[in-house]
Amino acid sequence: MQGLLLMTVDFIAGMVFHSDLVMGLTLFVLVVSNGGFHLDGLADTFDAIAVKSGGNPEIDRQKRLAVMKDGTIGPIGVIAIIFVLSLKYLSLKNLSNFLPFTYYSTLILLPVMPKWTMTIAMFYGRPAREDGLGRLFIGKIGFRAVAVSTLIFISILAVFHFFLGHYAPVNQYVFYAVSLIVLYVFSRASVGFFNKKFGGLSGDTLGAMSELTEITFLLMVIVWSQLST
Repeated sequence: MQGLLLMTVDFIAGMVFHSDLVMGLTLFVLVVSNGGFHLDGLADTFDAIAVKSGGNPEIDRQKRLAVMKDGTIGPIGVIAIIFVLSLKYLSLKNLSNFLPFTYYSTLILLPVMPKWTMTIAMFYGRPAREDGLGRLFIGKIGFRAVAVSTLIFISILAVFHFFLGHYAPVNQYVFYAVSLIVLYVFSRASVGFFNKKFGGLSGDTLGAMSELTEITFLLMVIVWSQLST
């Protein structure tokens, strides 16, 4: 539904506004439809990562968790938000130069990919804190949830290509398979990184993963489209 919302906003706004403004509005709707929680998690996570090590891993972990829990956004968090939003905007602008199918299919899948990678992370990860909201899901997602999440992704692709598949570039299905593999590796690597830094995952780290997954997916679409032309 979120992807359809993005595509609808982009299409309608495109009838009235310049393409640059259209992409800005589409990006704004993406942020608002997530409630801004993922960007907040991104900022908190990067602020925590920036904490200097004192040489004691356990004390460092506690300091990072304390910074992450603090509602105040530091300079590193602000920089992270600025860079992520800028990269998303520039990526969408770059994608507008390719086939309409590539651009609109990306908008459809852009909110889907992060949800899939977060499911993978929650399956393999463990909670960093016992009092965080993330503990309700992290480490408690079973293989069935992963399978259902993957099936939903495949179903979205099937429906999309049933109606618009004849507009798709050659080897588009290969790209989707490669995307899942790359994002699976990204999710597993993120779990390992956050385990090292925080002793596990939290709601904030999942939000950061969501934002970084979107960037990764957008860049992959651009690279694949460039190589396919």
